[in-house]
Amino acid sequence: MVALPLTRRSESRPHPQLVTAALLTLLCVVSLLSLGTGAAGLSPARLIAAFTSAFTGAEALTPAEALVLYDIRLPRLAMGLLVGAALAVAGALMQGLFRNPLADPGIVGVGAGAGLGAVAAIVLGGMLPPALAALTGAHLIPVAAFVGGWIATLILTHVAASGGQTAIATLLLAGIALGAIAGAATGILTYIADDQQLRDLTFWSMGSLAGASWAKIATALPLILPALLLSPLLARALNALALGEPQAAHLGIHVERTKRLAILATAAAAGAATAIAGGIGFVGIVVPHLLRLSTGPDHRTLLPNAALLGGTLLIGADMIARTLTAPAELPIGIVTATLGAPVFLWILLRRRGLAGI
Repeated sequence: MVALPLTRRSESRPHPQLVTAALLTLLCVVSLLSLGTGAAGLSPARLIAAFTSAFTGAEALTPAEALVLYDIRLPRLAMGLLVGAALAVAGALMQGLFRNPLADPGIVGVGAGAGLGAVAAIVLGGMLPPALAALTGAHLIPVAAFVGGWIATLILTHVAASGGQTAIATLLLAGIALGAIAGAATGILTYIADDQQLRDLTFWSMGSLAGASWAKIATALPLILPALLLSPLLARALNALALGEPQAAHLGIHVERTKRLAILATAAAAGAATAIAGGIGFVGIVVPHLLRLSTGPDHRTLLPNAALLGGTLLIGADMIARTLTAPAELPIGIVTATLGAPVFLWILLRRRGLAGI
C-alpha cells in the first residue's frame, strides 16, 4: 500500500470551508434541477412555491403534480443523496484505512456479499414459505442484500482479527477471497435462473433509483445515517494513520478500535446503499480522490465534503439516466461508470507519472 502523507495545505488550494459552501450550493442547484426535470416538468419557481405553500397557504401545484413531486421525485432525490453520500464516505474511509487512494468499499467484499444476497432473493425468492414471503413483501431483495453484506462483514472481521489485532494485509486478502466466493455462488445462481430472473439480475446489478420510496429509505436510514455521523469522529485517527500505525499509536490513537469502527461504518453504509439501489460503481473511488486533490488529505474536511459531492454526483447521474433515453431509463450504474471510468484511468496515469514509471 502507498502511504497518504498528511501534508500542509497548498497555497493554491481553495480553503476547505469555501469548498464546502460551493458543494452545498451545487447540491441545492442539482437537486432543484432534478426535481424539475421529467415528463411533468416543474419550473424552479413552482417548486419553490410548492415548498413554501405551507407558510403562504397558497395552492402551488395541481393534485397530479403534487403526486409526482412528493411521491416519486422527492423519494428518488432523497435516496440518491443517501446512497451517494454513503458510497463516497465509505470509499473515503477505506482509502484512509488502507492508506491508498485507489481503495474502494468493494475491496472488503461487502458489495459482493450484498450482491449475492440480492441474487439469491431474485432466483430463490419463489421458494420461500408463503408466510415469510408475505412478511418481507416488496422488500425481499433489499433485506437479502443487507443480510448478505453483513454476513460478509462478520466473516471478514473474524478472519482478519488475530490476537485482538486486525491485519490490514489479511483484511485485503480476505476481502478478495470473499469476493471470489460470492462471485462463484452468484454465477451458479445466474446459471439456474430463468429468462425473467436474468433480466431482473442484469437490471439490479447495474443499479437504479427507479424503485425509490419512503419505505425503502426508512429501511436504509438507520444504518447509513449512524455511519455518516460516525465518520467525522474517525477523522483525527485516520489522519494519524496516514503516518503509519506505530506513529499513530504513539500519538495516542487507538489503532485497532479505529480499524474496527471504520470497517463497520463502511459495511453499514455500503451494504445498505447496495441493498436499496443495486450495484453502483466508481462513486467510492472517484469522489474522495477528487476532493483529496482539491482540498488535501485532511479527513476532517474530506469526509463531510465526500458526503456532499457523492450525493450531488448520484443525483446528477440519476437525472441523466432518466432523461437521456426518455421515456426509457438507463441504469444509473452505466452513467456512473461512463463518468467515473475516465477519471479512474486519469488517476492511474497520474500515479504512474508521480512514480516516475
